[in-house]
Amino acid sequence: MNVHLHLAKKMRGVTLIELMVVIVVIGILAAIAVPGYRRYLIRSQRAEAKISLLAIQTAEEKYYLQNNAYTNNLTAATNAGGLGLQATSETGKYDLAITTFPADGQSYTATASPRTGGGQTDDTQCVNFTLNERGTRGVSGPYGTQACWK
Repeated sequence: MNVHLHLAKKMRGVTLIELMVVIVVIGILAAIAVPGYRRYLIRSQRAEAKISLLAIQTAEEKYYLQNNAYTNNLTAATNAGGLGLQATSETGKYDLAITTFPADGQSYTATASPRTGGGQTDDTQCVNFTLNERGTRGVSGPYGTQACWK
């Protein structure tokens, strides 16, 4: 009987204070980890804008070889004077657009802008990505072209 009392004293439960300390530690770790992970996701998803713009550039060059002018018609089929591409990036994070100029279509600028509801609207560092017929890359936002396009 004495052995049972000794075991009962050793097997006590977790106190409320110990449980609260564990919850506070987990809360602090989550408060640090979640924003860092979100920043990582935003940075990695910028690649989608760049890939889409490079696909537009390839399609525009092919179109130019056949028509001696660039087109601003992104979504129409190639036989209807367009590039036959989608107006959004692959997973819908960016809206895509093309502007040609002057009137003879000898220049263009392709733009990838964060799409509302796509998750990239939180990216305030590298906002709108651009690419033109010369391969000149651009971006709006405080980070600048070199940091955003690397």
